[in-house]
Amino acid sequence: MMSKVVTFGEIMLRLAPEGYYRIVQAEKYVATYGGGEANVSVSLANYGLDSKFVSKLPKNEIGQAGVNSLRKFGVDTSDIVRGGNRVGIYYLEKGASQRPSKVIYDRAGSSIAEAVKEDFDWDKIFEGADWFHFTGITPALGDNIAEICMEAVKKAKEKGITVSCDLNYRNKLWSKEKAGQVMGELCKYVDVCIANEEDAGDVFGIKAANTDVTSGQVNHEGYKDVAKQLADRFGFSKVAITLRSSISANDNKWAAMLYDEGNYYFSKNYLMHIVDRVGGGDSFGAGLIYSCLQNMEPQQIIEFAVAASCLKHSIEGDFNMVTVDEVMKLAGGDASGRVQR
Repeated sequence: MMSKVVTFGEIMLRLAPEGYYRIVQAEKYVATYGGGEANVSVSLANYGLDSKFVSKLPKNEIGQAGVNSLRKFGVDTSDIVRGGNRVGIYYLEKGASQRPSKVIYDRAGSSIAEAVKEDFDWDKIFEGADWFHFTGITPALGDNIAEICMEAVKKAKEKGITVSCDLNYRNKLWSKEKAGQVMGELCKYVDVCIANEEDAGDVFGIKAANTDVTSGQVNHEGYKDVAKQLADRFGFSKVAITLRSSISANDNKWAAMLYDEGNYYFSKNYLMHIVDRVGGGDSFGAGLIYSCLQNMEPQQIIEFAVAASCLKHSIEGDFNMVTVDEVMKLAGGDASGRVQR
């Protein structure tokens, strides 16, 4: 049977100047939709899984456009609650060369941020589900949403559903202290932890030795200890950490590590020329979930997840619009980018 994955979070309206224009230069914006868990749902639907996204959106045309952006990729939106007053917005200014990308949020008072426990019937939502995924962005939206997340992970564990969480720390949403407190409780119910090279340090104070992400120095070996500490503290069955070395805003090296039952697996390292990096971590998470559900071997799991994310960096918008075959080709070593006829 087809595996079913449920994700829970916020989908936002993304407004970005065309090309590499700065916001202060912009006279028009390209409007698309995206958000951590929504991005994961789209990837999984593209891979052929039964993918459901759960959220709350206003019952107006902007909310409906958000729903439609998911439906066209085959995501199940039947448990998106309608209500509230607004869709959260984020403005993206794409960086270039040594100028970094910037994100400005306008999401206060969004429908999902004002949701209540009674909005979501987790028994119904989890019917037939194999996997539940959320990110650290969602509980950061407010204490009420953190409580809803707790209710969801407890219900998932009660039903024997695998739970994954991408730590996804956002300093514009909450403090490190608050994040550590809330995520520390939620992670007790998590099976698979996903993080980038900074998340474990920001949220739990667990840092890799001999690493300076600002200068682009990422010591891959140091993350073995980070993953083991996370697994020992919370009992995670798997810990996956993406390892990004930034040469510039346009060029990054991209790899990842998987800790699985006491063993460490490192992916190959890609040199990427970036078209759009937003959603890169989400595409990694989706690749990891898919490959786990396909019962791939640990080395194959991390290679598939990294290849999927590498391809996302070449695609405009939040969503990773690639197929399993395309990911498998890259993971298998075809990184030439040659025209396929």
